[in-house]
Amino acid sequence: MVLDAIRRMLHNQDGQALVEIALLLPIVCLLLFGITEFGRAYQAYLALGHAAREGARIGSLGGLDSEIDTTVRNCASGLNTASIVVAITPSEPERLTGTVVTVQVSYSFPIVVPIISNISGTTIPLSVSLSMRVE
Repeated sequence: MVLDAIRRMLHNQDGQALVEIALLLPIVCLLLFGITEFGRAYQAYLALGHAAREGARIGSLGGLDSEIDTTVRNCASGLNTASIVVAITPSEPERLTGTVVTVQVSYSFPIVVPIISNISGTTIPLSVSLSMRVE
């Protein structure tokens, strides 16, 4: 009887699941937060692409640089417009019919999850460039 009690004590696995969860939970959380941050960054990249496309379209129709900049900032939905940098080449007086206007939109995407920002930095630089022929 004493031997059975000792044998049961040695083979007791009541805390095994707790230890497994304690070991795997940080990895699962990091993976989940990483997927979430990647999705946010990809959404920001798509918004920048849309904004650059709309800005290049305005530029190809003969719009002024200020109109292109305003269009890009208005079309970048969900992004902090103060962090958006718009570069337009060539500038207004040099844009003639048949030339190619290029709109480059850059953005510093902020990482909000502290664990991810400690690994990759606090921001990720995103940049989209789009060119269209002036009509």
